[in-house]
Amino acid sequence: MIDLKAKPFYLNEEAIQWVETTLAGMTTKEKAGQLFCVLFKEGKPQEFEYVYSILSPGGCMYRVISTDAAINATNAVRERSKIPMLIAANLEKGGNGIVEEGTLLGSPMEVAATNDIETAKKMAEVCAVEAGAVGANWAFAPIIDIDTNFRNPITNTRTFGSNPQRVKIMGKAYVERVQSLNFAASIKHFPGDGQDERDQHLVTSINDMDCDTWMDTYGAAYQASIDAGALTVMVGHIMQPAWTRRINPTIQDKELMPATLSRELMQGLLREELGFNGLVCTDATTMAGYTLAMSRKRAVPESIARGADMFLFARNLEEDFGFMLEGIETGIITPQRLDEAVTRILATKAALGLHKKERILDKSQAAQVIGCNTHKQWAEECADKAITLVKEEPGVLPLTPQRYKRILFYTIEPPAGGEGNYKVKAACQKVRDMLQAEGFEVDDFIPQPYGEGFTTRYEEIVKKYDLILYVANLSTKSNQTVVRIEWKQPMGADCGHYINDVPTVFVSLENPYHLLDFPRVKTYINCYSNNDSCLHQLVEKLTGRSTFKGISPIDAFCGKWEARL
Repeated sequence: MIDLKAKPFYLNEEAIQWVETTLAGMTTKEKAGQLFCVLFKEGKPQEFEYVYSILSPGGCMYRVISTDAAINATNAVRERSKIPMLIAANLEKGGNGIVEEGTLLGSPMEVAATNDIETAKKMAEVCAVEAGAVGANWAFAPIIDIDTNFRNPITNTRTFGSNPQRVKIMGKAYVERVQSLNFAASIKHFPGDGQDERDQHLVTSINDMDCDTWMDTYGAAYQASIDAGALTVMVGHIMQPAWTRRINPTIQDKELMPATLSRELMQGLLREELGFNGLVCTDATTMAGYTLAMSRKRAVPESIARGADMFLFARNLEEDFGFMLEGIETGIITPQRLDEAVTRILATKAALGLHKKERILDKSQAAQVIGCNTHKQWAEECADKAITLVKEEPGVLPLTPQRYKRILFYTIEPPAGGEGNYKVKAACQKVRDMLQAEGFEVDDFIPQPYGEGFTTRYEEIVKKYDLILYVANLSTKSNQTVVRIEWKQPMGADCGHYINDVPTVFVSLENPYHLLDFPRVKTYINCYSNNDSCLHQLVEKLTGRSTFKGISPIDAFCGKWEARL
């Protein structure tokens, strides 16, 4: 039995009656449909036609689309759904996680660098207000992973850093604020990403902490957000061998599973050890970290049988729905487990008041709050507080045209901004243009197609330029193995060949760990985001009109002694 009056649901008798009556009136096929949270990537009519021809899902997620498209999608979903829908988005940084016009307040690591709990709360508020304006009610956030391994290519600036205490506090603040605004938070990615250097999109990754260390770090972060009333938890395709073995001492290595397929982690650790009573949702089951672990025909129903309540996405929706129904028919998912999962789904909806009349969406009202001036001002304040001067060569800053008229500008950025769901927004050119507007003469570094003995004379560069400025814009995104600088040919042409003769400043707009590849640079700055607020505040600080205030939430020196020189 699930206590629906207890944390995190706190349902009254009326809401409990709705959950029980709704459950009792559902067919097995309808219950199976509720288990699915599907993707509406572009919010197009053909997506709705396809999905609803197969099942009536319990939830859906939007990728980033226009405000109009999101409102149209919500109206279409409401019209087709007999039971109200959970509508989710990756609201990790602001309203930009759901709509193109949304405010990017700051990456979680940028927020952490402010060392200001109020900024974390403002980020949550921007997420809830802007996403709520288009009908969303479920934040796939906050990320309470801990960036313990700087080589991890997917956590990085998506986390509140590597300090467990700061992660715990910031995550809890987000949960409290977003849920106070009638949004369900989803703390992720249980049992915790950031330990492995690999991406769970590509491989089943591992959190290899011992039980006590895990409980003092990741466990403490989860416990704090659970105690704060987090309605949902997203489990990742991540193994936690120590806890799995403690809960099941006889388990063999080949039987170890990612959390999305682990009874020990979902039931034993999350529910029993941490006391979580809310909804458990898998991470995207299209990831290789999931598909590599078990035959999909078996895995689809086993996720629910072993403790998940909702199944995120599908490789082929018709096929996966068939696998789920077959798992119910063959007893992999027992009637009791099915009803338990659907009860938690319905209870989450009731906790958000979705069983009552839903608010009519108004496009003009949405336009007034999405990307509004208040939220933009909060983003500006966040950037001002966050940008971090990691190390400084005495006397180099500030940069003014009077001191450094001629700048040699090095760009480290993917061509065309990258591709996929986590595109890197081009930003280096914007910094260059802003510096020119300040009165600097800026030349782009262009590697020469020559070999040894034929490059430009060393002294020509030293005499021509007053300053060398590197701007790196390499962002974490899924389906990559590293976020590292790839120096240009020939022979690392854009490496710091002139740092001993020309004052040199390195700015990272995104990945904060570039001192690993450029340890000898003497002045290094981390911004944690590449939005316009960060670019503006960066120039303000470079030119001395504003001071650096950020406190690094990670070891930017990557444990390398030479990086501190």
